[in-house]
Amino acid sequence: MNHRLGLSGSTILSDPDQLSFLFERGLDHVEIGEFPDEASYRTFRQMTNDHHLESFGIHSPLIRGRSKYDLIEHVAMDPEQAREAFEQEVARLAEQGAAYVLVHFPYFSGTSTNPSQRIEEGLKFLHRLKETYALPIVCEPKLGRNRSDKGVEYLRQFPVELWKRYGLDICVDLGDYRMAAGEKWRAYVEPLLPFASVVHLHNVCYIEDKYFWIPLHPDKGKWNGAYDMEPMLQMLGEGRGKYFIFEHTPHVNPTPEEVDEGIRWVKDVLGGV
Repeated sequence: MNHRLGLSGSTILSDPDQLSFLFERGLDHVEIGEFPDEASYRTFRQMTNDHHLESFGIHSPLIRGRSKYDLIEHVAMDPEQAREAFEQEVARLAEQGAAYVLVHFPYFSGTSTNPSQRIEEGLKFLHRLKETYALPIVCEPKLGRNRSDKGVEYLRQFPVELWKRYGLDICVDLGDYRMAAGEKWRAYVEPLLPFASVVHLHNVCYIEDKYFWIPLHPDKGKWNGAYDMEPMLQMLGEGRGKYFIFEHTPHVNPTPEEVDEGIRWVKDVLGGV
């Protein structure tokens, strides 16, 4: 196994004034998207060169305000328009050296008709892009509106052999899967292991009727409602090499020390990456 640890732009909400944070933790990979503008993306790329970053991945959309959820159904725009824009991103990033492009798929706002058929149709499109541009495309199943678990549930019901046919990688988001599957997470995650190439690392903190992404940390009692992520992390540490991406957000103001403690803890759980 050859796991790699990286930081997500979510830790700074892709704020161009805080990009240096992504290069100060001693990790060799960054996953980022939703830049506020093209100039910010160019600054980031220059910083990857200046810091000799080994690799970077892009979490689509590259620029904030573009489609995030529309590859299967209309959320903010028609799927045809969203797919055209996504293909343009993939073509561009293949030329610019991205290690992969990650996209929210499958995403369902709520209950859907013929979900397996719609997932397969989307996989055909993504497979074509992967083959055309020779760039790995990583699919991240997401919670829908009002924390709907339908996207995660529909993927669980989707035939594994069909997913294998199209050769797309999967991102497992620890927080989303624990929110969707609760203590049954193992039945949802284990079938995905042969396809998982990216793992999003964050826990969940509940404040009133809202939830926030918090760092993984050996003391999960620091935040209200945090899950015990160690068994899930251990499982995902098995098998093929993966990118493990720290993806908490700044909303609950984790300190740099807490972030660093979490990084050291994850390294230990994964066997000293």
